[in-house]
Amino acid sequence: MTDLKNLEVWFVTGSQHLYGHEILKQVAQNSQTIAGAFDRSQEFPAKVVFKPVLKTPDEITALCREANASINCIGIITWCHTFSPSKMWIAGLKILSKPIVHLHTQFNRDLPWGEIDMDFMNLNQAAHGDREHGFIMSRMRIDRKVVVGHWQEKEVQQKLGIWMRAALGWYDMQGARVARFGDNMREVAVTEGDKVEAQIQFGYAVNGYGIGDLVKFVNQATDAEAEKLCSEYEASYQVNDKLKKGGAKRKSLLDAAKIEIGLRAFLVEGGFKAFTTTFEDLHGLTQLPGLAVQRLMADGYGFGAEGDWKTSILVRSMKFMSQGLKGGTSFMEDYTYHLEPSNMSVLGAHMLEVCPSITTGKPILDVQPLGIGGKEDPPRLIFTTPAGAALNASVIDMGNRFRMIVNTVKVISLEKTMPRLPVASVVWKPMPDLHTAAAAWIYSGGAHHTSFSQALTAEHMEDFANMAGIEMVLIDENTKISDLKKELRWNDLYYMLNKGL
Repeated sequence: MTDLKNLEVWFVTGSQHLYGHEILKQVAQNSQTIAGAFDRSQEFPAKVVFKPVLKTPDEITALCREANASINCIGIITWCHTFSPSKMWIAGLKILSKPIVHLHTQFNRDLPWGEIDMDFMNLNQAAHGDREHGFIMSRMRIDRKVVVGHWQEKEVQQKLGIWMRAALGWYDMQGARVARFGDNMREVAVTEGDKVEAQIQFGYAVNGYGIGDLVKFVNQATDAEAEKLCSEYEASYQVNDKLKKGGAKRKSLLDAAKIEIGLRAFLVEGGFKAFTTTFEDLHGLTQLPGLAVQRLMADGYGFGAEGDWKTSILVRSMKFMSQGLKGGTSFMEDYTYHLEPSNMSVLGAHMLEVCPSITTGKPILDVQPLGIGGKEDPPRLIFTTPAGAALNASVIDMGNRFRMIVNTVKVISLEKTMPRLPVASVVWKPMPDLHTAAAAWIYSGGAHHTSFSQALTAEHMEDFANMAGIEMVLIDENTKISDLKKELRWNDLYYMLNKGL
């Protein structure tokens, strides 16, 4: 994926000419100090670049045009060190297409009680300068995040870093290409959707390709290339003896290797960031891609099974924004429940396609019966996921808008082994409990496919949803069904009326 240090967030300070040259000089020095500290902070995954203090409508508008045109700029941090009259910002904010976060801070942490004078007061006016700045963005209905606190506080930098990661995901989605091999699973509703509206709303393009287009690439893979890749498998995983040289299922592994070689070549040549497959369209393939999908996800590609393009690009975006964080992100499905009253939990898995980034162990590489798709049994990586905080996210098409549903969960350690389960899996307790979470998810229309992440938090997803301009429903430890049902009704009304705002 892209080197994040090649991407930039611009630190932009607002002021005006009222205060004189010396004050403006000090404003610039203070702003440079903050921008430099942010750029060195471990909380910020991309570069923070200081921009000259903005003092006039023309300067503000020019800066917004420059940000829009910059390939490397993923968003801007704004702060009004002194008082920056909000009418100056209207023209610039009207054209700004990059995400924006409003930092409400001041350079000094403490008041200099015995020395404070009007010069100090004139220099440090964020307490009301940012209120003026906030008014115009509220008046213009601009979605943004507001972060309050001293700029040196760890929590402040963490919140800005979370916003920056969401901006990375939004940046990566713009112009992204998603390849669908075949259509979605027949008669399934939730994996359908308006791909044209999605391109308008999110900026990515989804296009379909015949399975024959992929088969052509797979058939070009040589035996020597497949053997070389199998050696890589043996170095990386615990390979079952029947898949090793001379083993009864060696050909199955070689076929899987050729599928990976061909699929990777197709995605690279087409510049795709995400893809889907379906077990109902495998003509020309010996097996459903499983191992290939797992390994491609581990390398940063997004994936959705059964043609689920909305989940595939969500997986990719969440992978992109979580680079460098502890924990992985994977395509996932709520598969089955453990309904013991005092210990209710969910077993998450899929037929094959779970990303090994969500395990800390060395996966087992084995071939087991699949029982679906009508093809040969495919090799797959088998592992479990360690305990810890996580979330599931789903994007659905509601007809008049897109909705993101997020459920925070707690991954638990397995109390008992599952020696006969031939796929990767994870067990979690959904927040606040399975009764409430499952009902809330179903009331919200959440899909059975999700993007599962132990790296990101609900705040990352909320910031991303705000940038995308879509509805977000959060199911967490505070969720109550009666309140959620009201929220859903209010949201229906809001998004109907919002078309006219």
